[in-house]
Amino acid sequence: MLAVLRISYNLFYYACGRDAAIRGRFCMKKALKIVVIVLALGFVILQFFRIDKVNPPINAADTLEAAVEVPPDIQIILGRSCNDCHSNTTIYPWYANIQPSAWYVKDHIDDGRRHLNFSIFNTYPLSKKQKKLSELCEQVRSEEMPLPAYLWIHRDAKMRPGDAEALCSWTNTAIAALEKASSN
Repeated sequence: MLAVLRISYNLFYYACGRDAAIRGRFCMKKALKIVVIVLALGFVILQFFRIDKVNPPINAADTLEAAVEVPPDIQIILGRSCNDCHSNTTIYPWYANIQPSAWYVKDHIDDGRRHLNFSIFNTYPLSKKQKKLSELCEQVRSEEMPLPAYLWIHRDAKMRPGDAEALCSWTNTAIAALEKASSN
């Protein structure tokens, strides 16, 4: 914070000189003009620091579909509301080309994949699979997922009436199927 104040003071002093109080308004306009130019240049320079938008490869044997049966209606819900952040099939939106918003998007995608990744779901131990499916139901029911910030721009990702119940019913069936398969 002290550094910002020092830079601001130095910028003001550079723009206005010692007799800033005498020049008044002219001095402030000049300082504001310099600040706008510096911010614009900073924004342009940020555009050279791009995110990596290449999705990791998908091995069909590692996916959610390889672990449990996923009915078509559930695939549609997951594809519409979950896959952009929770799989390796992310379709990056237009604003992922503009820094610093792209960093924010990439961070959310990486975080989502860290918590639950449908593309590597079958690599999880049985207890983790069951826990993740249970959490999926809880978070959809409580409207924690999809994230409200994601829904601001992706309105089509919002859960429709009955989607949460369909997902929860399916997760319960999938958990039971996983238990049955492990006991055999």
